[in-house]
Amino acid sequence: MKPFLHAARTSLSAQIVGATFKLTLHSCRLRVPVKRVACSFRVYSAFTASAPRSYAFQVPKSKKNNSTKMSSATTLKGQPLDRAALESMLRRRMFYTPSFEIYGGVSGLYDYGPPGCALQANIIDLWRKHFVLEEDMLEVDCSVLTPHEVLKTSGHVDKFADWMCKDPENGEILRADHFVEDILESRLKGDKEARGQKVEEKEEDPKKKKKKAKSTAVLLDDAVVKEYEEILAQIDNYNGEQLGELIKKYDLRNPATNRQPEPPVSFNLMFQTSIGPSSNIPGYLRPETAQGQFLNFAKLLEFNTGQMPFASASIGKSYRNEISPRGGLLRVREFLMAEIEHFVDPEGHKKHARFHEVEDIELAFLDRDTQLSGSTAVKKQTIGQAVKEGLVDNETLGYFLARIHLFLKKLGVDQTKIRFRQHMANEMAHYACDCWDAELLTSSGWIECVGCADRSAYDLSVHANKTGAPLVVRAQLDEPKVYEEWEVQIEKKKFGPLFKKNGKTIENAILATPQEELAKLAKELEETGKITVNVPGVADGKVEVSKDLVAVKWVKRVEHTREYTPNVIEPSFGIGRILYSLIEHNYWTRGTEGGDEARGVLSFPPTVAPTKVLIVPLSNNKEFTPTAHKLSQKLRSAGISSRVDDSGASLGKRYSRNDELGTPFGITIDFQTVQDGTITLRERDSTRQVRADEEKILEAIKALVDDKKTWQDIESELPLFVSQEIEVAQR
Repeated sequence: MKPFLHAARTSLSAQIVGATFKLTLHSCRLRVPVKRVACSFRVYSAFTASAPRSYAFQVPKSKKNNSTKMSSATTLKGQPLDRAALESMLRRRMFYTPSFEIYGGVSGLYDYGPPGCALQANIIDLWRKHFVLEEDMLEVDCSVLTPHEVLKTSGHVDKFADWMCKDPENGEILRADHFVEDILESRLKGDKEARGQKVEEKEEDPKKKKKKAKSTAVLLDDAVVKEYEEILAQIDNYNGEQLGELIKKYDLRNPATNRQPEPPVSFNLMFQTSIGPSSNIPGYLRPETAQGQFLNFAKLLEFNTGQMPFASASIGKSYRNEISPRGGLLRVREFLMAEIEHFVDPEGHKKHARFHEVEDIELAFLDRDTQLSGSTAVKKQTIGQAVKEGLVDNETLGYFLARIHLFLKKLGVDQTKIRFRQHMANEMAHYACDCWDAELLTSSGWIECVGCADRSAYDLSVHANKTGAPLVVRAQLDEPKVYEEWEVQIEKKKFGPLFKKNGKTIENAILATPQEELAKLAKELEETGKITVNVPGVADGKVEVSKDLVAVKWVKRVEHTREYTPNVIEPSFGIGRILYSLIEHNYWTRGTEGGDEARGVLSFPPTVAPTKVLIVPLSNNKEFTPTAHKLSQKLRSAGISSRVDDSGASLGKRYSRNDELGTPFGITIDFQTVQDGTITLRERDSTRQVRADEEKILEAIKALVDDKKTWQDIESELPLFVSQEIEVAQR
């Protein structure tokens, strides 16, 4: 049974102070079954017939969200963010919804509804303009289905995996590193409790039925505490065998069954499939869009008339078989990516011709040294300073960090909730030599939304070595270069038949001999007529080669061209994560005069708002229909999305429910419109209005949507609207 009120002439006022809910009741009788109330109850003021009574309820902490995350989650206006209310609004207004919901749904899969699709399309449109058009990038659209051999060569088959272990009793699948981490953390908490230290508990989601490791107050030896802390500090560095050893050594057991899990096995995060009816071509759904761009490098270079540097770009779906998707759109199995591969000559120290345009932009940096010291304090400085000091490795990497910042700012990301965090060595992707993440603060904490990695020459090199394709750049030298060096010449017609299957191995061993060793071989060949080469795995490891099979000569070589493998700087954007973070950053609630529940507002910038204009006839009077139809057509012709709401709801309610959709502007058609052709234009956030003739209002909307004018500009140019100028009885 819930607490209930019996009241006559009841007046209520309430406020939340910290974790205390203060309820003031005026002239009412309160009857509460106290034993059934899950909170403490304290009387703040004594009861008198005339004085109001104030009570305080200690509100239990939510078990759904981590308290630290909740404390940092605020709306656009600084209000505490109620994530449950926001998500309810997003699903009710169909920004997104769980896929296959009437069949029970599948975790990590979501469908976007009309406003979600429009918002995503507008984000992509702005991304194309900001990067592809502005940087003159070469956009490609590559296949999602990827043959096994491609991802084997790139390293994804072997390294794009997590370690899993299985409970032998109930069959539960556990992620090995998280399992070890959870158990050791719970033991360390128990040690702190035993030492009388305050322990901050992580709050659990009541929807999850898995039994978590609970801390028990048990005092540990100081040496054991140190061991546990060292293990946790480098948990990402352990492989499957090492994690299995830790489970056995420290007798780690699944809290649900009190059983040790089986030894960890590798679980690849890619979705595997077969290509063709005979299923003889194994393949995967791509985990990223990058590989298609690398494989097309030679063709893209030719399309770009051989000019370097240049960048390719790709927008498309990627797939990762996440073990435990959570956080709505923040961790899913199918997601939209927008990736850039900027190819640059490493000999030029990765400088960028346009770096001077962004060098004064200030960013918030969280570098790896700060993280390793146990701090998350950011350092604000210009990107020019960061590159000069070596915090950011090179100009091209720095240029894209600044451009990412500007893009997120254009979208409407809260500038107080963004930072650039540098990857530590133990979390670096297998292909990266440096990486920075643009992280956005949400109710789920800091979320990586954009990664910007220096992939060096890894991808082009491994694919070229595997296939023999010339994924290189041949650049004409301004001045020829002269080289004098030892050169090996092999008589292949005799070499192969003599050494048979070992011929290629021996040949490669000779060709790989360093210059200083070749000088010794040349002298040995001249003096003895043969050389002895170290070839592991052939005979006893040493092979004799006579002078009729090989020659080592001192040659002079002139080169007019330089051949090199480009390095790659890769900005990679998770569109779904950006979309959700943008929603949180632009969400706030507006109070109502009647005391109704606060109404949600999404203050998207006009450039990305799903619908730009709401057309609202004052009533369903047929006189308004032609004007609404004409305005809708004119807006569509101008490329501006609009909706007509001529439902029977009140004018305020119609505007309110479109504020939830983030619609920035509203046109009202009323009886004055019929009289003189003027219409009002309402701005979503301020709810202020201006009134002018149709053409001026449409010009104003066009300027606002194109980001050429602000609402303040429009208010200074057009008359403010306060009340009807012509009073006409509603018919």
